[in-house]
Amino acid sequence: MSNGKALPHGGKSALTMGALGVVYGDIGTSPLYTMHEIFAGAHHPVPLAPDNILGILSLIFWSLMLVVTLKYVYFIVRADNQGEGGIMSLMALVLHTPGKPIRHRNIIIMFGLFGAALFYGDSAITPAISVLSAVEGLAIALPPSTPFIIPIALAILIGLFAMQRRGTGLVGKWFGPVMLVWFLTLATLGVINVAAEPGVLRAMNPLYAYSFIFGNPMVSFFALGSVVLVVTGAEALYADMGHFGRGPIRLVWIGLVLPSLVLNYFGQGALILHDSKAIDNPFYLLAPEWALFPLVVLATVAAVIASQAVITGAFSVTQQAIQLDYLPRLLIQHTSAKRMGQIYLPSVNWILLAVVVALVIGFGSSTSLASAYGIAVTGTMLITNLLAFCVVISLWKWNTLRAFLGVLPFFIIDITFFAANSVKIADGGWFPLVFGLSIFTLLITWKRGRRLFRKRLDQDALDIVAFANGCGADSFPRIQGTAVFLTSNLASVPHALLHSLKHFKSLHENVVLTSVTILGVPRVPDDNRVTVERLTNNFWRVNVRYGFMDAVNLPLALQQCASHGITFDMMDTSFFMGRATLVANKESEMALWRQKLFIAMFRNASNAGNYFRLPPNRIVELGAQVVL
Repeated sequence: MSNGKALPHGGKSALTMGALGVVYGDIGTSPLYTMHEIFAGAHHPVPLAPDNILGILSLIFWSLMLVVTLKYVYFIVRADNQGEGGIMSLMALVLHTPGKPIRHRNIIIMFGLFGAALFYGDSAITPAISVLSAVEGLAIALPPSTPFIIPIALAILIGLFAMQRRGTGLVGKWFGPVMLVWFLTLATLGVINVAAEPGVLRAMNPLYAYSFIFGNPMVSFFALGSVVLVVTGAEALYADMGHFGRGPIRLVWIGLVLPSLVLNYFGQGALILHDSKAIDNPFYLLAPEWALFPLVVLATVAAVIASQAVITGAFSVTQQAIQLDYLPRLLIQHTSAKRMGQIYLPSVNWILLAVVVALVIGFGSSTSLASAYGIAVTGTMLITNLLAFCVVISLWKWNTLRAFLGVLPFFIIDITFFAANSVKIADGGWFPLVFGLSIFTLLITWKRGRRLFRKRLDQDALDIVAFANGCGADSFPRIQGTAVFLTSNLASVPHALLHSLKHFKSLHENVVLTSVTILGVPRVPDDNRVTVERLTNNFWRVNVRYGFMDAVNLPLALQQCASHGITFDMMDTSFFMGRATLVANKESEMALWRQKLFIAMFRNASNAGNYFRLPPNRIVELGAQVVL
């Protein structure tokens, strides 16, 4: 693997097949709807003329080459956080770069969080548009089924989300082979039609794109809002880099995915040149009549795989946000004993399903949904550019001029794509913005609320060192066993400890203050997991460190304290946690409506014991009221 890490899940061939099945599903299903949206979409369709068709094909080819190949496959994937990619990982990398403090830290956080919020919009739109566009092929293969397209699409999507709790272990091994068949089918259909109209290959010449843009400036500007659909999924190859590595991702793209996509798009262009009526559904009309129904089935399976990838991505981003304290604790179920990356979050799953169902019913067709798609994609790409610019300056140590010139071409491309999609806001582009803004509000409200909550707890806190010194043999009776008090501040006496003394008038033989810290790196090695400090009178301070991709297991981590002089027998250890009741305060520095939103999120957070994987019969919760 080119980034120097050990191969995560097997040899390079297995990783290559896995990358094909997971990483490229989204971009691989774009041929289902892109050409139709450009020439027959509801929003400023491009007139059907030979020069326009060649110009569009040239724009598609060079978008794939510049945005996906050059920007993502060969540039952005180099900005990895210990091998991990994705916008949350990239933001953590920027904020935790060793050396001088990061300038404009809050601005970087705001952009990173809004990019993550837009990703949730992408995670909702991708299943809706992919499955719906695949099932729409039934209108060509079996015209009487047209009224049932939306119910069939909804049934497939509901089934897909219902299966998430079982994990992808059983079916995941088939993702790679199925997508291999899919891309070979794309290439074959493209070759057959290009062979009938080989002149379309001239569109690889960038002069055709140049002539189209400057010969039809308004038409080409609006067309870019649909051309961007060919690069949807580029962010996914970066986000999934940690699972497969740069090498397999690059190999699959250059060796199979890029040629297959180019051939299929050019095949559709050849078909439209030959028969303009084929624009009704240029993808399915590439195939002979006898192959239509099998192609619909294959396209639907490919769309399901593409949807699975973004759903899994939403789970992963949510886990990272929880670990970095931008979301409350949510129930996380690990669906595989062998692969820690396979997780299931019930609340995220069902919320996504509700949104996807609403999108399918509300928009009603892949053409309508395409208007909403571009804003989410281009917005995330723009923010990735901004964060990558920070990386090349702060981490790669490029001078500002070199960094600016290196990133400028990508900024120009992405800003142009974003501007072209901005005219679609009224026709559906509002959805990812509204949805993203809602998620963004939740993220920043939780972070701000947590800081305020901790500030209130620390206002009257006692110093733990002085407190431990005062807990000699004559102060409080000591009972057998170990008491672990979970706290975010190891310098102060936890409120749960004070409440325990108030109620039980005694202390355990060993009192251990334990704090869990999430670092801005994906994973923390086991030998750096815990730091132990012994205070007087059998008081201890333990700091447990995790990366934002690590699975938290506090009892397992505490076993590593044995080498530092303290052992934990789970049958003789009690875990004390505070359960706070929050009260809004009109005089607080936080707006009242945000206080109420934070309180609602706080109240609905999952149990801390489940999150830390504590034995349920060893947990003691002590309540307190905190005024914000």
